[in-house]
Order: sequence, then C-alpha cells, then structure tokens
Amino acid sequence: MHAPRQFRQIALFGKYQTGAPGAADAPARRALEEIAHFVMDQGSDIVIEDETAANMGLGSYNTLSVDAIGRSCDLGLVVGGDGTMLGIGRQLAPFKVPVIGINQGRLGFITDIALDHYKQTLKPMLAGFYQEDLRSLMQARVERDGETIFSALAMNEVVVNRGGTAGMVELRMEVDGHFVANQRADGLIVSTPTGSTAYCLSAGGPLLHPAIDGWVIVPIAPHTLSNRPLVVSNATEVAIEIVAGRDASANFDMQSMASLMPGDRIVVKRSEHKVRFLHPRGWTYFDTLRQKMHWNEGVA
Repeated sequence: MHAPRQFRQIALFGKYQTGAPGAADAPARRALEEIAHFVMDQGSDIVIEDETAANMGLGSYNTLSVDAIGRSCDLGLVVGGDGTMLGIGRQLAPFKVPVIGINQGRLGFITDIALDHYKQTLKPMLAGFYQEDLRSLMQARVERDGETIFSALAMNEVVVNRGGTAGMVELRMEVDGHFVANQRADGLIVSTPTGSTAYCLSAGGPLLHPAIDGWVIVPIAPHTLSNRPLVVSNATEVAIEIVAGRDASANFDMQSMASLMPGDRIVVKRSEHKVRFLHPRGWTYFDTLRQKMHWNEGVA
C-alpha cells in the first residue's frame, strides 16, 4: 500500500487504427478526450502519446513520444486491451513509470479497470490509493553463427513456431546450458506468469500466479504426448535451437523474427526491468481470474 500522493503529469495512450481518423475511431476518441478532461479535473497535467494523438485526431493536446513520456511523466494511462498494454508496458518498464489499464478490449487480464466505471475507480487511485504489482519481463535474442541478429523484450511469452506450410519443427531445449529434450512439435512457448493466461493457456499450460518467480515451457501440439508443460525458475537461461524445419519463426509478444534456420538459437533470460502495474485497493489476481474465466457462473 502507498500513502496518498498526487501524480503531477500523466500520459494517455490509446488503441487506434493507423491511418486517417475515421468514424470507427469516434467512440475511442471520445473516450480518450473524456478521460483526459477527467484527469485534468483531478489536478494533474495530461499529455497524449504522439502516435495516439496523430492517429486519433487529438492534436489540441500536448504530445510526447514514448521515450519522452518515460523521462518526464509520473504515470501512464493505457486505454485499450491487453495487446495495447503489452506494447506500452514494455516500453515504459526501463523508465520505471507505472501504468494503469482501462479496458476497452474484451478479456482484459492486465487492463483491469472497466471503461464504463473508470471515474469511481480512477479517482482514488490518482489520489494515491492503489496497489502496486510488479511483473517480470523476458529479454530474448536470436543467435545465428554466434552473433545476435534480433533481440526484444517480452512481457507475455516467447514462441517458436513451425512454418506456415511446413510440417513439425524439431527443437532442442536447454536450461542453464543443460540439455533437457529434443522435441518435435508445432512449436514451443516460454511464458511468464503474465502470459500464462494467453497463448500458454490455449496450448494447455497452467496458470501461474504473478508472484511466482518462474516461467512455464509449453510444447504446442507435440508429437510425443509425454512432452508436458515444465515450470522453471525465471533466474535460469532457456535456449531453444532449431534442429530441423523450414521457415520457423520466433515471436516475442507481438514482435516477430521470421525465416529462422537450422542452427539458430533463441535465448531467453530474465530482464533487469519490470513493469509496474497499479491496481485499485482491494484488487486480487484471483478476482481477475474468476471474472475473466467465468468461474463464478452457475453458482447460486
């Protein structure tokens, strides 16, 4: 818990379609403008992330790039779905700027404030009444012939997939340099606890509480059914080598590296950076699971 305090300058991020603003963007634009005015009414200055402003037609506000927001703002308000939050959270993590998610999408595991009720939830949070929730990030890279050819941060997962027209891919997996297994499968997921409610869950992996300092490694449609999800410490280094398979790809949340070759290695380590989520007081992870997974349905 935190003692009450006032955020001085708050940045607003929105989900948008690239291109000229159109009628389809009107509800999203109205929501952003209403939230901007609400924040100012609470005594904070507001800036709009520059791409959000450009693509939503919000040119009458002060705008800043994400890096400039990281250097000068006290808080990021992300209006959209979990995909929007993934991208913004990764970019703000190195600056230690906390983020609050207002859900304009569907599920919203990490954007947990409903847009229809944001005022009553957000007002006490902006006054300093909130809970902080730190989420670990992955630092991943693709190595070819000993050289790093791609690197990225990931909050949800790192996924190695077979090619779209190819058969299974064969992968060699190591943990801290120790050989674990060769697997023939459609792919392999290395997921954080945050990502355990995403692709990992669809592939049959377990749910990991965010307080667990671990990752789950989940095969996608493995050829051998004894290849099961494996939970490891996030202090380890996981390496996945492409043994065989054409046109395999690696995805780091929404960032992709296509056309991997046999011998390429995807190396995953824990990042030094963490995303700082702020939640309303009284929030628990189990409330989110119960609501989003509909666990309470059918109970008298």
